[in-house]
Amino acid sequence: MGSWLPGGMFALTLLAQSANPGCDPQPPATPSSPAAPSATTFTTQDGVRVQADTVATNLEVPWALSFAPDGRLFVAERPGRVRILDLSASTSELALTLDDVYRQGEAGLLGLALAPDFAATRLVYLYYTAVAGSAPVNRIVRYREAGGRLGERAVLLDGIPAATIHDGGRLRFGPDGLLYATAGDASNSSLAQDQASLAGKFLRIERDGTTPRANPFGSPVFSWGHRNPQGFDWHPATREIWATEHGNSGNDEINVVRAGANYGWPTIEGAQTFPNMEAPVTSFSPAIAPSGAVFYQGTRFPLFVGNLFAGTLRGTHLLRLIVDAPGRRVTRQERLLDGTFGRLRDVIVGPDGHLYISTNNRDGRGSPIAADDRIIRLSPAP
Repeated sequence: MGSWLPGGMFALTLLAQSANPGCDPQPPATPSSPAAPSATTFTTQDGVRVQADTVATNLEVPWALSFAPDGRLFVAERPGRVRILDLSASTSELALTLDDVYRQGEAGLLGLALAPDFAATRLVYLYYTAVAGSAPVNRIVRYREAGGRLGERAVLLDGIPAATIHDGGRLRFGPDGLLYATAGDASNSSLAQDQASLAGKFLRIERDGTTPRANPFGSPVFSWGHRNPQGFDWHPATREIWATEHGNSGNDEINVVRAGANYGWPTIEGAQTFPNMEAPVTSFSPAIAPSGAVFYQGTRFPLFVGNLFAGTLRGTHLLRLIVDAPGRRVTRQERLLDGTFGRLRDVIVGPDGHLYISTNNRDGRGSPIAADDRIIRLSPAP
């Protein structure tokens, strides 16, 4: 369970073994740093006043966030836990602890997505790195939620190459009802140009794990030539995928991802071009390490509608990209919350129209404070 702190901050109690016998919560050590600010306000370049509130604390590397239709927030923590938070009722449930997760380096429990018909089916999909013999693998699995617990496990796609770095891991359902996943090159750049490998790809599967007939290569591969894609969403008008991707040395990218297209890694990156390979919409050097991404569609922030937001890790800011009406180019960009909360991993739009962001300061590359890791809510400032 959790408790409310002054200022509306929700603190999780990670010692929840009674909720899942035999689990290993492994709560993070508490550093001697000062506590996190409960709220801060800022103004965007075009005059939008925003309030950032810390609504949950004491998470451990929350990699993915997804709201259920009933308002509960599902959280995937990279060490292998799924938590269900009810921010309005100040409760938390430890829904699952994976017993075969490989949690070295950047690997672990990464992606989480709820079925589009979750209210009826209660199906939850996960992407994680698993211990499998002499080498780890990434796999996509499905569970059913009942009473705040996940059960009825089914493996949908196995054997995705894995490593301690470059595991991709973002998982989302598209407007077509199909499940999309990002797979990194698993620290072997040649795999990105190998259509027979699932590494360095965007993947697309049916909800039961089978390959859709419309896939370009008769396999789960949707697009290829990726290094380490980290986040994506569909443009609200064009329905094209816009995705973030980590470059090799700088050259972080925003790509428009299309079926069958080759995005060039390791032959090209950043602004480089080559025949039959796609160049990004925009790129970033020095590196900002863009991660989870979402197009804003809501009523709370009218000036944000159609903007792409991405959390950044090395950049420690929320990246805002203003995209032209046809959805073809970035016309302006802005860095929000620069350095305020540290490394930002995922960003989603809640059912209330607010933006929700997870920090990843306990991922081994950040400088955690006592409240980390946190979930931040962005709402209109009074």
